[in-house]
Amino acid sequence: MSAVLKTVWFVETRFRDNELSLEAMADHAGVSRSHLSRTFPILTGHQLSTYIRGRRLTEAAKELANGAPDILNVALDAGYGSHEAFTRAFRDQFGLTPEELRRRRSLDTLDLVEPLSMDSPEKVKLAPPAVHDRRAQRIAGLSNHFTFRTMDTIPHLWQRFGPYLPEMRVDGPPPAFGVIGPMPEGSDGFDYFAAAPLPKGRDLLPGLTEMMLPAGTYAQFRHEGHISGIRATCAAVFESGIPALGREPDTRWFSFVEYYGPDFEPSTGLGTVEIWVKLKQ
Repeated sequence: MSAVLKTVWFVETRFRDNELSLEAMADHAGVSRSHLSRTFPILTGHQLSTYIRGRRLTEAAKELANGAPDILNVALDAGYGSHEAFTRAFRDQFGLTPEELRRRRSLDTLDLVEPLSMDSPEKVKLAPPAVHDRRAQRIAGLSNHFTFRTMDTIPHLWQRFGPYLPEMRVDGPPPAFGVIGPMPEGSDGFDYFAAAPLPKGRDLLPGLTEMMLPAGTYAQFRHEGHISGIRATCAAVFESGIPALGREPDTRWFSFVEYYGPDFEPSTGLGTVEIWVKLKQ
């Protein structure tokens, strides 16, 4: 997986972090700072610092257009230490103040900096899947609807869900599930549910919703390498993995499930990751 794709994923999972540095991003990508600072703009058309600033201000603009009541909190979330510094940066980026945008409640005419695509041109060769009959499983988490243009912001949903995970521990870190909802023909996107198992007898935590992963036969495909390449694995699952099984997917409840093992480490993007597809009987 390329250093640029790893860096895009790294930025999208923590661009609100004030400690986000070129050194940290280069270390994560496994390259030198000078290499990353040269290759990122060549391959994306964005200076890395400009991209991070644009992403922070774009997400802040979306909050303001939705009527965020406290501009200072929006500024702090975007990594700015004061209302004044945020206003200067915001005006430089978009040509109007945060107050003006909040009053007009529209993003029209703003030159937003949306997430760079994390699609990988690499073709994935899948190992044969494990096929298991699984019991129904109760999970709880947070959901959001994503279009095919905004799905690169799915890591933000995981950032919101992360603080709940310690409350769902039993004997150790729980696994996690990303449930991708049905995608009927002509749809603009899908619902995504970031969740973890709800321990037996545990009440639903405030702020979360629950769902039941249905019992049935599942094909479990292993994703190899860094998490930023997961889309290439998902594509391979449906392009070659499922057809090779001679089975049809059962997509009545969801399209597929991303399984993140207890050893998966969000800070590195490495660990056990599988794509689960429910099969028709």
